[in-house]
Parts: sequence; structure tokens; C-alpha cells
Amino acid sequence: MFQSGRDQLWRRAVIGRAWMALALAVPPLTGCAIGDIPVGGASAATSSVPTTVSARTAADAVAVTGRNGRMGAAQREALIKRLGAEGGANDMNRHLLAMASFGDVDLYANTQASLLVDGPTTFAAMFDAIEQARHTILLQSYIIEDASISQRLAALLSQKQAQGVAVAVMYDDLGSLGTPKQFLDDLQAAGIPTCAFNPVSPFKRTGYWGITHRDHRKILTVDRTVGFTGGINISAVYSSGSFGRIRVRTEADPKRTGWRDTQVRLGGPAVAALEDVMRQTWTRQGCTGPMPAVVTPAPSAASAGAVVRIIPASPDDAYSRIYAMLLNAIDTASKSVYLTIAYFAPGQEMIDALCEAAQRGVDVRLVLPSISDFSPVLHAGRSHYDRLLGAGVKLYELNDAVLHAKTAVVDGVVSTVGSSNMDWRSFMVNNEVNAVVFGEPFGSAMVDVFNQDLGRSTEITAPQWAQRPFMQRAKESLARLFERLW
Repeated sequence: MFQSGRDQLWRRAVIGRAWMALALAVPPLTGCAIGDIPVGGASAATSSVPTTVSARTAADAVAVTGRNGRMGAAQREALIKRLGAEGGANDMNRHLLAMASFGDVDLYANTQASLLVDGPTTFAAMFDAIEQARHTILLQSYIIEDASISQRLAALLSQKQAQGVAVAVMYDDLGSLGTPKQFLDDLQAAGIPTCAFNPVSPFKRTGYWGITHRDHRKILTVDRTVGFTGGINISAVYSSGSFGRIRVRTEADPKRTGWRDTQVRLGGPAVAALEDVMRQTWTRQGCTGPMPAVVTPAPSAASAGAVVRIIPASPDDAYSRIYAMLLNAIDTASKSVYLTIAYFAPGQEMIDALCEAAQRGVDVRLVLPSISDFSPVLHAGRSHYDRLLGAGVKLYELNDAVLHAKTAVVDGVVSTVGSSNMDWRSFMVNNEVNAVVFGEPFGSAMVDVFNQDLGRSTEITAPQWAQRPFMQRAKESLARLFERLW
């Protein structure tokens, strides 16, 4: 079953790349288009792309929800035009068309998006949002461990529940296996419904057992108006930042180093889509206890904000939409692809896409780990270095911190922050969720953080890599054999 699903994803990815090339090769629609935008930097896969792409074509390819509900055609066209005015108009349209060629694209306008780096900043923002909650708090995390940060969170959630705010908590039973039962019982005693995703014991919730199918998502929503997602669990490893003081670097005990991770704070229409991801999971898992009633947010007079896409993925889906989004974004790139990936074992199709992008002149750079809490994936990723370096991809390994971030920024206008790694466990086995933020303002913030990570990383060069020891090569070869199982 796993093999057939994996093959289905591979076939779907190949078909998706072909359809993307075909869609981009179709001339723009004629009629009342809002300005034709010149195209440049077409890849070998899209060499027949016409010299212009219509803004109307991109607007027709997507569905957009704003503060006042679904947008009409004229509103969508105005939105696409505004995004283009921020910079990268041509790239924006090409990426929207590429995404639409692979399936439905639901976008949420008027959403405020803020980048959060590392645990202390993220937890401060999350706690602040929780303290201001008036109606609902929904929390979903792969890991909720019994540590000081979790105890603070539990106390705050219990306090809000006592104040009349409806709270619900979902955690992955395997990811939180070490959490004492008393910690979770205390939440229940405070009146907070909790639910373990796919319990390790098949007798705990009959009919909802799958030891390999894990819920890797990290979601917090407050009053359906403020939301958080990314790679950060409710864990002690995030109690300090990843840089700024001397760290003990040891692969045997990576928790003694800082953990480098990224989260995004959202405010506005996209939060409803993020919250609905947890609500659907709660229902499908047969969780007991009432979910908080859906609260319709009051109309907001907030500024225009960003355009955001929420992409959930599950092994129950026909294919991974996160994988498709990443693959299409890389194939469509005309200027730059910057990836920061904690667990890098992507398979041949993704390696092909990265190499092809570099070979057509795209600046492709990857920040990858030098320390990992799971070394087989580290070695599996390194087994691809020779080919990537040969194609012109620039590789960097982050120093003195455990890399756990899962981010990408393409052409400076398409950015994603989420829970999905670039490995087959994320693509095929886990529940994941990513937020995609469109536009140059957020993209610039992403590039700034990426460049900061580059400054704390060591570049891997082809001559240096060729001199690595035999034992390291052996570890890479062995890990590569099992790459799709990690």
C-alpha cells in the first residue's frame, strides 16, 4: 500500500510538471486584460512560454476570499495587479498559473503575515494572542511535552477556559509519548477537551489506529482571527534562541544546542482556513469532547495585508499538495530558489527540479543541517550533494544549532513556512500544513532571514566535498538505500 501510494505521488508529480508547462505555454486570454506583463527566464521545461502573461489569466485561475467574503472577477484582477505593483509582477503571475495548473488554488487576501524566528519570539507572540482571546483557542501540535514552557501554556489555557473561552487541544500520541499522563489529565480536569491523534495503543480509540500515520502539524488559532503555524512544537528545545551564545555542539546530544526554527503569525481571513484544518482532523479522528463553536469574526478595517494560501496534506489525499506546490514553484522559478530544510531526503524528482533550475541560471541555494536529532536523514541528504554541486546548486550547512525550520522563498514573491520537511515521511505518511505567502514584502523578510542563516553557515564546495572521509561516504550510501523510509 505504501509503495503504490508513493508511486502514485511520483506519477502525479511528473504529470503535474507536464501540465504546468502546458498551461504556461497557452497564450493569454484575449479581451479586457489588465496589462500584459513580459515573461523572462523560461526554463527548459517551459521553453515555449509566450512572451507575455496576462494578469487577467492569473486572476481567472484562482479563487480569493477577502474580509467580506469571496471576491468577484474585477476584485481578483485588482488584487493581482496590486501584488504585481509590489514587485515581481511577471514572476507572480507565472507562479499563480503554475499552481492553478495542478489543481484548485484558494487564496485569502487581507491577511497580515509576520515572520517569527526561534522559540522565544514565537512563544511570546502565541502567549500574547492567547491572553487576548475572547471566544476560542484551538491548539494542535505534534509534541506537547511536560516542560516549563508547556506548563506555562497549560496554566494560561486553564485560566482562559475558566474565563469562559472555549479551548481544545490535539496532540500526536507518538510525538508526545513521553508526556506524563497527569499533565494531560490536568488539562481535562480544567474542562479542556484533549485528543491524541492515532493513539499508539490500538485499544485506546478503536478504529483510529495507524502507527506510521502521524499528525506533524503545528497550529494555534485564537478567535478565528489570529493564527500560527510552522515548525515549532511545544517543547523545551525552543526555550532559548538558536544563536547569540556559546553552544555545545554534539551529535550525541543535539538538545544541548540551540534549535533554529521558523513560525508565521497570521491575522485575517486565512486564519479561518487554518482553523478548519484542525476542526476537520478532530472530527475525522472521532475525538470526544465538544469542539468550540465556530465564531464568525467581526468585519475588520485592517490594512490590505498579504495574500495567503493554506495547504494541508495527508496520506489520505490522492497526492501531496505541499509537494506539488514546492515542485511547481521550483520548476517555475526564473530568478532564485532559497530553501531552509531541516530533514532533506527529497527523492529523485525534487533533486531533478533543483538541478534543472540551477542549470537554467536560477540562483539555487539550500541551507541544510550540520547537526541533526536524526542522523540517517542527515546522511541521506548529503548523498545528493555531489549531483547538486555539479549542477551549480549552492549548499550551506548551518553551524552550532539544530536546524528544524522548513521554509522556502522563490523569486522573492512566493514564500512558504510550515511543518513539512522535504522528505518522504512528510510527503507520504504525515499530516502536514504549510502557509504560502505571496508578495514581495513578506518575501523580502524571508530573504533577510535566509541571508542571516547563510552568515551562520559553512558553504560546501565541490573540491572540499570530494575530500570527505570514506566512512562518511559509507554512511551516505547506506542512508540513501532507505531514503524513502526515513
